Amino acid sequence: MILIVAKHNESSKIFFAQNIKFLRERKRKTQQELADALFMTRAKSNALESGRTAAPQPEDYFKFLDYFRLSIDTLMRIDLSKLGELKLRDLQAGNDVYLAGSNLRIVAITVDKANKENVEYVPVKAKAGYRDGHANPEYIAALPKFSFPNLPSGTFRMFPTSGDSMLPLPEGADVVCRFVEGWNLLKPGTLCIVILKGEQDFVFKKVTIKVEERRIVLESLNQQYKPYEVELKEVLEIWKYHSYQSRSIPEPVADGQHISHTLSEVLKRLSKIEEKAEK
Repeated sequence: MILIVAKHNESSKIFFAQNIKFLRERKRKTQQELADALFMTRAKSNALESGRTAAPQPEDYFKFLDYFRLSIDTLMRIDLSKLGELKLRDLQAGNDVYLAGSNLRIVAITVDKANKENVEYVPVKAKAGYRDGHANPEYIAALPKFSFPNLPSGTFRMFPTSGDSMLPLPEGADVVCRFVEGWNLLKPGTLCIVILKGEQDFVFKKVTIKVEERRIVLESLNQQYKPYEVELKEVLEIWKYHSYQSRSIPEPVADGQHISHTLSEVLKRLSKIEEKAEK
């Protein structure tokens, strides 16, 4: 079975109806005045504002998004009446708390007969097409599917590694990752698979989001590669690292690393001996 779902943050409460009423009153507009500005009837505007419309049409959302200059995430999931006037002005000036902007992130998934999400695998031969097919249900349905025990809640996908920029992970390992819904919630240096719009299909990097600058810093695990930045608008998806599968045995620790670790342990023990002697 194929599903296309909009991935949401943890809060499931929807504030759309009360927010558009709050914003209308904040602008000191009557329902009729707002309806006229949005080219809809007062009856429809009233139904949306009172929450009597169970399934508003997408064009209805877009009208309010454009009029109030807010992202769909903010309009749906934040109780705007709890924010101060300065924060509201900041949001409407473009500094939104959600990096999704006015686009709701969509992820295509498949489920098994028990309605449990599969872990889709992107093999090397399908890697080049993932950028264009990541939101296409037919493309996702054609990918190999697995079921992993003991995975936490969330949507997971498995990607192959390639090249030495992903060291110390062995080349050819398969990385299991969890779909990231709110990019601005990622801690600096979080290890992720990042799907980019450019020539690279996806990269495995430590990710740091620069919220104010609308940029993302990508840092390789292999220190021979320098970190670089791209604009957030060039990012399609972010998948947070969970684990990896490999038939290769990890490389042994280098002699220099072993000596450094041993020296560090010796210094710690000497420090404890000195502390006891002083007492």
